[in-house]
Amino acid sequence: MDEQPSIRKGPEICSLRYGLALIMHFSNFTMITQRVSLSIAIIAMVNSTQQPGLFNASTERPLEFTFNHSNRSIKEFNTRASVYEWSPETQGIIFSSINYGIILTLIPSGYLAGIFGAKQMLGAGLLISSLLTLSTPLAADFGVILVIVIRTIQGMAQGMAWTGQFTIWAKWAPPLERSKLTSIAGSGVAFGSFIILCVGGLISQALGWPFIFYIFGSIGCVCCLLWFTVIYDDPSHHPCISIREKEHIVSSLPRQSGVLSSLPFIAASSCTILGGQLADFLLSRNLLRLITVRKLFSSLGLLLPSLCAVALPFVASSYITTIILLILIPGTSNLCDSGFIINTLDIAPRYASFLMGISRGFGLIAGIISSTATGFLISQDSVSGWRNVFFLAAAVNMFGLVFYLTFGQAEIQYWAKERTLTRL
Repeated sequence: MDEQPSIRKGPEICSLRYGLALIMHFSNFTMITQRVSLSIAIIAMVNSTQQPGLFNASTERPLEFTFNHSNRSIKEFNTRASVYEWSPETQGIIFSSINYGIILTLIPSGYLAGIFGAKQMLGAGLLISSLLTLSTPLAADFGVILVIVIRTIQGMAQGMAWTGQFTIWAKWAPPLERSKLTSIAGSGVAFGSFIILCVGGLISQALGWPFIFYIFGSIGCVCCLLWFTVIYDDPSHHPCISIREKEHIVSSLPRQSGVLSSLPFIAASSCTILGGQLADFLLSRNLLRLITVRKLFSSLGLLLPSLCAVALPFVASSYITTIILLILIPGTSNLCDSGFIINTLDIAPRYASFLMGISRGFGLIAGIISSTATGFLISQDSVSGWRNVFFLAAAVNMFGLVFYLTFGQAEIQYWAKERTLTRL
């Protein structure tokens, strides 16, 4: 905590570490679209009003009928896909199976990533998830049990990928740039959610629901190829990194084990997923209102890390306590992902992408300001400088929390509602 960061900074715009953030952005984009694909496709998969497939219908007609109607559109042809009789209870099991898989691999995958390398763990997880996405339509024809098994394994693969990427950041992200780099990578989740919700239904209607899995599974395979080609576990072994950037990253990182460095990121990943599960549970059981859930998780995600940050200067003499608090700060702060961070989807789903872009822009600006302010404070005096950094961060969190608790809403705003045009 008393080490000063390197004064000489490496390039940012055309640097490998920001290229890594961009590739990881698309990896997160791919994984969330593959995860949500079934939620979009299942509307057509269990639509009992849909007619039997075109091939089944045409084989019962005379040959000349087929020739006379050979000019049917591709749209009509492709949208006539298989329909399954899955009860709401069965659908619930299918949806939750991927979450069980993710939870099962959170802790062991972080440990394995420190041993075998995060590049292999994340790449393998993304590749397995992509291949299973491609095979989901075929698995559905074999039965619901196989779909549940595939979704569970897919969740385990994505759990490996989620935690693997944080192990990589432990070796690639300088301390004063971690907020910017991880926010760029993490924004792929929000962008992917927006895209799949916008185009998933259109793909199902135009090409047929299996193509939702085919398209996003194929995108994942392409992303895997890019990942294994460009990404390395640490900057020291990358053949294309500049000497200046390598020196900047290596000199700014503390000398500690990869497993220990990855623990804060593993905690952040775990809290993100578990917080999302708990929030959806509270909403699905009607235990709390939507606005209450958003404000609850925003409070936890801002208050808990603030308390840990304020306590840090007073427990500096205890190595273990300091490590625990440093792990809890990024972990608990990610509970905000189920709070105000996704609140734009509640109040203005039509403009969610635009508003998310604005909020991410402010987040990046805050990262720039905080890096500059931190460098200034610790340059005066290392010990008191870090104490002031922690106190300032806690104060900013408290201001944001009070502001959100006062003005935060969860109903669709009047300016974001669909307007029906009445023709005279």
